[in-house]
Amino acid sequence: MRSLSDTLERLARLNRERQPYSPPSRFSELERFGSNPGALSAKVYLPSAPPEHPALVVVLHGCTQTAAGYDDASGWSRLADEFGFALLFPEQRRSNNANLCFNWFVPEDIRRDTGEALSIRQMIEMVSIQHKIDRSRVFITGLSAGGAMANVMLAAYPEVFAAGAIIAGLPYGTASTVPEAFDRMRGHGLPAARDLSMILAAASPTVHAWPTVSIWHGTADRTVAEANAQAVIDQWRGVHRLSARPSTVEVSGRDTTTIWRDSNGQVLISYHSISNLAHGTPLDTSNGREKTAPFMIDVGISSTSQIAHEWGLTPTFERRDIVADSIPSAAGKDHAAGIQTTIENALRAAGLMK
Repeated sequence: MRSLSDTLERLARLNRERQPYSPPSRFSELERFGSNPGALSAKVYLPSAPPEHPALVVVLHGCTQTAAGYDDASGWSRLADEFGFALLFPEQRRSNNANLCFNWFVPEDIRRDTGEALSIRQMIEMVSIQHKIDRSRVFITGLSAGGAMANVMLAAYPEVFAAGAIIAGLPYGTASTVPEAFDRMRGHGLPAARDLSMILAAASPTVHAWPTVSIWHGTADRTVAEANAQAVIDQWRGVHRLSARPSTVEVSGRDTTTIWRDSNGQVLISYHSISNLAHGTPLDTSNGREKTAPFMIDVGISSTSQIAHEWGLTPTFERRDIVADSIPSAAGKDHAAGIQTTIENALRAAGLMK
């Protein structure tokens, strides 16, 4: 555990940096969505001509960010304009957290039907009723504390979501105090893979079908250590009953994507390791939808576009210079040695093998 002085210094630094980027909002306010025990705000965006039963994407901002600021930089509402899905942006209040972080580690905020988790669930329900959302196409994503809170929602309410994307986030249920939260952010004290899986499974013990997950993390992240990405993978491998060995590794420029599929070939987990990306959401401002801002980083990779494509919200998405190497079967033994070397090199690049 880090010292108290170290914790206080980190809190002071966050406090100095807490003035959020706040462009004009494109949202409408969601009022009276339930008991709201987490005392959160809720913003909603619908394109001008949505389909009769649109999909819903829930987007959780990071610390020191606002819903409008995260949307303006990430381009989610501009993408929704093009492809006709609805957006829900839960928003933190300073009265709950001085740095506008979702309280991803506070026990009463991360359990099913309590605190901030219940507030977000109530928002989803109200939006789903008001706008006739296709309940089979509800998705969630977030950055940093928002990414950790997205993981909370996937753990506490797995039956609600088809899939989630966790950007620079943390594993569920591994901290319960501020010092522990900072320790986990630094990669200290993370449980073993089996224990991580048990923590996640215990969040929803009666659930047998879990959402698919996409994990995004930068190799140069000095705020949330990359070890947390591996911990999130270990949690979800456990509930999906997948081995440590991935099915496929794809390398496209700075993005090394490691994929786990089930026996039917469906992608259940994907891990995007972005080389030399610091703490933030990876963007590609050349597409005209996205903008740089604090913790919103142009690396020529649009996580927004790719996540939406993985969820089936957009019809096409072109990745540049994709090289896919499948794990060889017994029938492919003649080529196994060369393919195995390629895969192991990609796994090392992704931080999944030493």
